[in-house]
Amino acid sequence: MGVIGRAHGVRGHVRVLSYTAEPTDLDEYNPLQDDRGRSFSLQWVGDGVAQITCHEAGADRVVSDRSGAEALVNTRLYVERDRLPPPDEDEFYLADLVGLQAISLDGSQLGQVTAVHDYGAGASLEIGVLLVPFTRAAVPEVDVAAGRLVVNPPAEIVVNASAGQAGGAP
Repeated sequence: MGVIGRAHGVRGHVRVLSYTAEPTDLDEYNPLQDDRGRSFSLQWVGDGVAQITCHEAGADRVVSDRSGAEALVNTRLYVERDRLPPPDEDEFYLADLVGLQAISLDGSQLGQVTAVHDYGAGASLEIGVLLVPFTRAAVPEVDVAAGRLVVNPPAEIVVNASAGQAGGAP
C-alpha cells in the first residue's frame, strides 16, 4: 500500500510513498502492517508527509523524533487482502496473478505465474523462464476465478512449451 521514506524534519515526521489510487487515501486503511507484523497508523500532516503511530502490545507510541523516523525508513506498509475493494472488471491486483496457470493461444501449458515484476515501465509476468509483458496483446485473457490466463508471447520470444524453454528470436 505504501513505503515509509526518509525523515522530514526533527518532530518524527516521514515522507510516505502511497500506492493507492489517490495517495491521500492511504490513511483510510489504518492500521497498516509491515512484513514483520508490526502495526502502524499514519496521519497526513503535509503533502506526502505523515506522522506515524506505532501500535505495540496494546499501547500506541507516536514517533516524535528524527531518530525514530529514521528507524522506519524503507518500511513497506501492507493491509490484508480482504480489506481491499474488489477490482473493477478487467482490472486485477497484481498479487492475484501469482499462481495462475499460463496457457498459450493453442491451449498448451506454459507453466505457472511465479512472480509479477513492475520496474516502472509496466508489469511483466514471470512464467518459468519466460518474462511476458502484462499487456492485453501479450495476455489477452485473465480468469482469476478459474486460476488461469492465456498468453500470446511477443514475436521476440521463442517458446518451446514441451521443454519449458524460451529464448530470443534467431
